[in-house]
Amino acid sequence: MTVVVVKGLLKEPRVDRYLLCDRMGEQDRMLSASPNWYCSRSSDAAGGLFGFAARNSIYLLHINPQEPGFYGELVGHTDRVSGFAFSHFSGQSHLCASSSDDGTVKVWDTQTKNTVTEHQLHRNTISALHWSPLVKDLLISGDEKGVLVCFWCNRNDSQQFFPEPRTIFCLSCSPHKEDIVAIGYKDGMIVLVDISRRGDVVHRLRGHDEEIQCLVWNPHAQECDLQQKPEETDTNTANGELLPEMENKKCYMASGSKDQTIRIWSTSTGKAVTVLKLPYLKRRGGGVDPAIKERLWLTLHWPPGHPTQILSSCFGGELILWDLAKSGKQKWTLLGTSDGQNHSRIVFNLCSMVTEEGKELLLSTSMDRDVKCWDLGSLSCCWSLTSLGGFVYSLAFSPVAAGSLAVGVGDSMIRVWNTMSVVNAYDVKTLWQGIRSKVTALSWHPTKEGSLAFGTEDGKVGIFEVYVSKPPQISSTYHKKTVYSLSWGPPLPPFSFGAEGDHPSYTLYSCGGEGVIYQHNPWKLTDEASNINKLILDTNDIKHKLPAHTELNWRPDGQYLAIGNEDGTIEVFRMPCLQLMCTIQQHHKLVNAVRWHHGHSQDPDLSFLLASGSNNATIYVHNLKGPLENPSDSPITITEPFRTLLGHTAKITSLSWSSHHDARLVSASYDGTAQVWDVLQEEPLSNYRGHKGRLLSVQWSPVDPDQVWTGADDFCLHNWSISKQEHSRPPKGKKAIDFEKKRGLQSKPKAKKKKKLDTPKEETGGELLKGEEESPLTQNGTSDQEHGTPEPVATDKDLHEADVERSSQLVTSPVPAPDKHSPISFSKAGPIRKDQAKERADLQRKKKSRSLLPISTSKDHRSKEEQHRDCVKLATALCAKDLKERSDSHSEDATHLGLYSDRASLYRLMEEEGQAHLENGHPELQHQIMLWKGDLKGTLQLAAERGELTDQLVALSPMAGYNVWLWVVEAFVKQLCFQEQYVKAASHLLSINKVYEAVELLKGNHLYREAIAVAKARLLPDDPVLRQLYTGWAAVLEQDGHYSMAAKCYLGSSSPYDAAKVLAKKGDLLSLSTAAELALVAGEKDLAASFAIRCAQELVTAKNFVAAQEALRQHHSLLGQRLLFCTSELLYTHLEEKMPVDWKTQSSPCFHEQTGNSNGESFMAKLSRLWKSVCGVNSPGQYTDALQQLSASEIPQTTVNTGPKQLLLHLSHEITILSLNCQLNNWEEAAPSLLRVLFRCHQAGHFTLMQGIARLLLPNGFLFRGSWNTSC
Repeated sequence: MTVVVVKGLLKEPRVDRYLLCDRMGEQDRMLSASPNWYCSRSSDAAGGLFGFAARNSIYLLHINPQEPGFYGELVGHTDRVSGFAFSHFSGQSHLCASSSDDGTVKVWDTQTKNTVTEHQLHRNTISALHWSPLVKDLLISGDEKGVLVCFWCNRNDSQQFFPEPRTIFCLSCSPHKEDIVAIGYKDGMIVLVDISRRGDVVHRLRGHDEEIQCLVWNPHAQECDLQQKPEETDTNTANGELLPEMENKKCYMASGSKDQTIRIWSTSTGKAVTVLKLPYLKRRGGGVDPAIKERLWLTLHWPPGHPTQILSSCFGGELILWDLAKSGKQKWTLLGTSDGQNHSRIVFNLCSMVTEEGKELLLSTSMDRDVKCWDLGSLSCCWSLTSLGGFVYSLAFSPVAAGSLAVGVGDSMIRVWNTMSVVNAYDVKTLWQGIRSKVTALSWHPTKEGSLAFGTEDGKVGIFEVYVSKPPQISSTYHKKTVYSLSWGPPLPPFSFGAEGDHPSYTLYSCGGEGVIYQHNPWKLTDEASNINKLILDTNDIKHKLPAHTELNWRPDGQYLAIGNEDGTIEVFRMPCLQLMCTIQQHHKLVNAVRWHHGHSQDPDLSFLLASGSNNATIYVHNLKGPLENPSDSPITITEPFRTLLGHTAKITSLSWSSHHDARLVSASYDGTAQVWDVLQEEPLSNYRGHKGRLLSVQWSPVDPDQVWTGADDFCLHNWSISKQEHSRPPKGKKAIDFEKKRGLQSKPKAKKKKKLDTPKEETGGELLKGEEESPLTQNGTSDQEHGTPEPVATDKDLHEADVERSSQLVTSPVPAPDKHSPISFSKAGPIRKDQAKERADLQRKKKSRSLLPISTSKDHRSKEEQHRDCVKLATALCAKDLKERSDSHSEDATHLGLYSDRASLYRLMEEEGQAHLENGHPELQHQIMLWKGDLKGTLQLAAERGELTDQLVALSPMAGYNVWLWVVEAFVKQLCFQEQYVKAASHLLSINKVYEAVELLKGNHLYREAIAVAKARLLPDDPVLRQLYTGWAAVLEQDGHYSMAAKCYLGSSSPYDAAKVLAKKGDLLSLSTAAELALVAGEKDLAASFAIRCAQELVTAKNFVAAQEALRQHHSLLGQRLLFCTSELLYTHLEEKMPVDWKTQSSPCFHEQTGNSNGESFMAKLSRLWKSVCGVNSPGQYTDALQQLSASEIPQTTVNTGPKQLLLHLSHEITILSLNCQLNNWEEAAPSLLRVLFRCHQAGHFTLMQGIARLLLPNGFLFRGSWNTSC
């Protein structure tokens, strides 16, 4: 075992106590992960700092009586931190130690936040840790197998002891004698050991019946006189040898146990001098609920300077101060008598500290996820700091109450933080009633104060009245999957019908993971919510299936609704009936965030900006002023963004516009960072990297333009300043990959080493994180999962902290997949000899079937004497005068003679033979015997009850009647389904003409191919079941990425529109061209044109201009785009050296022959000739159509951040319009077009390019009508 020791470990600390949260990085305020539960010592205080273990980290707080400040975080463990302790040795309060389920014990320096040294001496889970108060470098830790490890970190030395073969639950070093350690075990035993004598047991203290949860020593070195009654004295004696040294060091020790008692022990005698029983607070005349007793955690703290006073927790989170010297029955005083001061759940850890002003403070951690600070002078609560027990899925600032931030967390609770409070910086209210699931979406009412809508993982939608102590209203309509988005907006039909006061001014819209958006009436949540898809289909006369919705956002003025879809498209609808205005086809993956720009900018045009993020790392911003203010007769498709924000390296999860600036945006990403953007300049401004997980939510502060709030899957909410960040853009490439690897390393606990191969060991696992990614660590009764996971997640969760306690996950070994050809062994064999072949043939020939009457056969092969006696018995039975005598003559041992006697005897023989077959595991032989008896119905009944029906029995069942046959087939189908033989079960259902049931059986078990075959063969062609099968299979295939097969299914269900859409999902050239061709064949010209233009753009990116023209040739509505690509091709050939473009491919370009140089021909003349030869454009009507098409498409402004490839398209667009105006003699429009070309070069800061284009367009140095007439 290698242990790293750093020299100068125990140096004196710098005076640096008042350095607050800026030490931690960049966040100003934060809510951290919850302190870990069920740990005997996972928090401690020293030197003005308080540290507590949370998940796999340690958080440090600077403590004062007014409010806490975050000082730092210690990161390095890869599994749950189970123990934490400061060094209380004089002069080294900056050192602390932690133990973890990853098997390590680490020593930290709080000034540098780095690990000083560590060891991995334990081979089992570490359960207790303490830093000796008398030996400055001694760390003592214990594990679940009872091993005690002493580690002197300054001299790299260690010793291991094994005092008792029991599970160590807690331990505490004596503050008066450096060699004495008290150990508490799970079975109630307490042992005092002397580590200087090889761990010899000094005392065994018996008295507790259940686990010892805490041990504390009296800070006073002498045993003072305690007021005790005879009945309070424990008369048990110690079993250990009393050492002479212990007699000179008399002191008290206290123990807290799950048996609800506190015992004060005399270490000089090894006896309990006082037994204190916890009082039943708030429960008059009754005992403690068994569930509360099971959750009891009794922790103790003996404050320095108070030898007769001890603090303890109680049943429901109360804290009690015991006065041991006080006479009378009630020796305790309750802390925090005012309402709301006490914890609401059990308390796990207590520790105290003294401020520089001399004030004594007590700090407590609890299952209610609060950290509380108490004034021991007044016994009142100074402040309370809430913490989080799950992923921070959603953030929302109230538009009415300034600074009121709602936080949706994966621990089934909502926190409402008054961030503007001048009295308490952490003024947080917790909402938990009626939730019971992860809170994944939040939205405040736009005008009603305190009205907060929430959505959960289980599909629930509700509304809280935050400032009223009542449970929330819950909508009667649930989503089938997780609620991902909520938005308040104007009412739509049917809720908008009636007069002004007959319906709410705002209704609530929710989007679930199943792809449906519901509209809820906040006045009557018990009424059924309406699906807005019906309104969209009716208003826009859409016949095809709508894409699954994933996100929605109303524009602040309530006039337009933007909906993001699973296929990457974004649709914009207009009130009052959701008329489709435009479709944005920019993203090609699921859209996670859509946000409208606020409407109070100095430039009113900015209110038309729509930002969006998807599972791709690129953020697009579109300016929708043209499509919305000047709508066309039919919805237009937008394929060019107004701005493109590049920098993130993973999916975008959340977006938020600044309400203080124009066009400032902040984004959250799975790359672990939040990015602030100047949208108009496409410029990254500030990047925050303070989280150690994937970011899930972000909000720009509505009251401070320099503040942003972010939540992540590290269970933390951070508030940080934009101006204080060191970085301006997200980490690139390898850094982002290393970041993910580091997260993965922290999320996966190391496999524990087994001590011996033959020793059985209990496997333990961590708990489980919004859908899609890896599973990180969880503690504290919550679990979140996201696998991509999603979580991992991960997950997810599992959730309700009030009911979940110590949870563990069983670890199962993966089962290897069976070999495809396992029944047959293909192996290379040598030649077979003839005698071997003959021997095998003989063995096969000699093999006989199993006897149906083995008992009778074996009895007939006994000895001759027994055979003779059987003959006598048989003769006696046959010659009996009457039936009674005959039956009496047959004893039990003569049953085997039933074959030679009457029928009753034969039946008894058959019953015995059948029972023997059944016991030997051959029920089919018993069934044959019963059939010989003629009991067909009984055979079928028995076989059905035992699940032993066979094909033979089913074939014979019609002999018992038609109804029996139907019943047997149905029973056999159930049996086959239990055996997972679904195809065979469906075949038997078809035999009794249950076609729909057979199809449903196959469909329910994901055998879509077989189900469709049966349905098409047996049902009518227009049967709706057939269409449901196709669409259901298509959805499954689409989810798994099998887009080609999904397209076939959509075609099978006569849905060519959906087939084309799913084909185009992959986004490669072949898929796009096939989708365009399919849509064109189906008559969906607009859809075909959108795919064709995407295909052509990909081809142009690959420098294949010839194929790009071929892709657009059949689409007359894209004539303008064809001319644009011709212009781009010609412009590229002339300016390749002046404007190098980073193409996707290194292959050689493919140009038209007409782009070659010609004798003295001007650029504009050559362009006109290229148009005519490639596109066949030679009439004014065609020029006019092309000009209208290009003028309708809005090209974003050019900036210095516009890439060369994008700039080439912008210039080509303007030059194409310029040339078309020249062809049509529109000279009033031609001149502005020429100026726009040059102005774009100026905006891009590319003056060399401007000069080159000017020479191309103005070869004579000036513009005159005659020269362009001849050239164009």
